Amino acid sequence: MKGKIIFFSIFMLAVSSSKCIAQAKPNLPQSIISTSASIRTYNDDKTLKALSKGELVELYIERMKVIVRILPKIGLATKPGVTMTDLGIPDTADNKKALDLDKEATQTYLDISVDYLRKMLPFCDKGQLVNAILFYEQTLKSLRDLEGQ
Repeated sequence: MKGKIIFFSIFMLAVSSSKCIAQAKPNLPQSIISTSASIRTYNDDKTLKALSKGELVELYIERMKVIVRILPKIGLATKPGVTMTDLGIPDTADNKKALDLDKEATQTYLDISVDYLRKMLPFCDKGQLVNAILFYEQTLKSLRDLEGQ
């Protein structure tokens, strides 16, 4: 019990100090698309079929998170790291607030969706999971090609 209290105290301290650090740099431009919204490798059908269902679930969730962070914003940008300033959007308090609200809403949606998917995806057909991952990856490849145009 003491270990849990100590762990919780350290966790809360870390969270509060990270918020203070984030608030200490209010003038730095924020990315419209999270810099974590990318994948490094793409898979083929054969590779995915060799994975366990648990590995496929994690891969599916990872791809879904990237899609959710990028797809609604492709009218503005298609790659992580682009800021409002880069796009010529005024860096006003209202625009910053809108961006912050969007990030918060996206994170809330992802938290709820990931929890749901971790509970439900283990019951789905492995072939369907493979097809869904391939679809997500093809979509991400298409977005990467859109960048080049």
